[in-house]
Amino acid sequence: MSINVNRSVSDQFYRYKMPRLIAKVEGKGNGIKTVIVNMVDVAKALNRPPTYPTKFFGCELGAQTQFDSKNDRYIVNGSHEANKLQDMLDGFIRKFVLCPECDNPETDLHVNPKKQTIGNSCKACGYRGMLDTRHKLCTFILKNPPENDSGSVKKEKEKKNRKKDKENGSSGGEAGNHNDIDAPDAVDGDDDDDEDWAEETTEEAQRRRMEEISEHAKGLTLTDDLEKSLEERVNIFYNFVKEKRDSGAIDSADKEILAEAERLDVKAMGPLILSELLFDENIREQIKKYKRHFLRFCHNNKKAQKYLLGGFECLVKLHQTQLLPRVPIILKDLYDADLLEEDVILAWAEKVSKKYVSKELAKEIHAKAEPFVKWLKEAEEESEGSEEEEDDDDDNVEVVYSSSARELKMETAKPEKTDHEEEDIDIDAI
Repeated sequence: MSINVNRSVSDQFYRYKMPRLIAKVEGKGNGIKTVIVNMVDVAKALNRPPTYPTKFFGCELGAQTQFDSKNDRYIVNGSHEANKLQDMLDGFIRKFVLCPECDNPETDLHVNPKKQTIGNSCKACGYRGMLDTRHKLCTFILKNPPENDSGSVKKEKEKKNRKKDKENGSSGGEAGNHNDIDAPDAVDGDDDDDEDWAEETTEEAQRRRMEEISEHAKGLTLTDDLEKSLEERVNIFYNFVKEKRDSGAIDSADKEILAEAERLDVKAMGPLILSELLFDENIREQIKKYKRHFLRFCHNNKKAQKYLLGGFECLVKLHQTQLLPRVPIILKDLYDADLLEEDVILAWAEKVSKKYVSKELAKEIHAKAEPFVKWLKEAEEESEGSEEEEDDDDDNVEVVYSSSARELKMETAKPEKTDHEEEDIDIDAI
């Protein structure tokens, strides 16, 4: 079944199609791996080498990849669902395939390993610019240029060799005959156009080129951060968020914060840092205020949600008197805001850990959380028994924590108009 290359386009007559990605899990235990069965066909539709999207998956998942070009086997270590990889492929297409001007996928990459640059040109609108090289995949692309681009590099070398031959006076004999059967210089110039595409001399072109070079130089500097240790990268991210908070720019910086975490490859740990910098004893109000910031990290990311729980435990340690009695209701706030999923909370409740706080305090936190955990389990059992009934009545049920009874009660409440549902829908589009 074919799908649109740009899946944000819903037009069924959209001309750019690609096969739906097919993934097959093989092996068991530590040897488990996911083979992307039709990666060659998918990559052909994107006009990119099959190694690029495969390596992109590895970068995003933190997993090793294997390429067997002879047998068309492209592998990502670990077990991964096809739907998850398909969603991840959308990210690759946005970053490395679609034209930033017209969103057309008819683009070519132009790699210059010597200058460490990756150019991007669009056949549809004529756009020519530089890729942001901060993503880990760019290092792989620079070491493994596309075949069509390496062909251009080869022709450039041949052209230089011919020039040297002419300078040395080798116009006769075999060398002269060899030069005679080569394409004329005019044709060579057309072939090399892809390599020398930026050689415009107008004032506007020079200005644009200087901006691109400056931005690229910045990207190269920032890419060096990936060579640093995890602790150093986390500290860089911490200082970045702290600067946004202290300068008063934090409210609208959610996209920048996510981008910085992705650049430093610390996205999963983001909620731990955000908790430390954005939450205090007034966490219930702050959950509402910074919900969007946390959703960017926690939405469909269970690892990030586990770090959020770790950050919550650290916060309770700092404000133990105020927050320890309110543990269950705060967990409910995080759950209602879609920052924590049910199975993540239940898994956390199963085991007391001293990773973030002392064993004694961790036990206290878990004990305080028990009423909410109990309610979650009961709600899960009820939903399994009467799904249809829950669909009708769920909107009229409110969870109320009673400190005297030390348990969560179910009470009927009037539905309130909120934008909660709308935010859930819009999170991927923010």
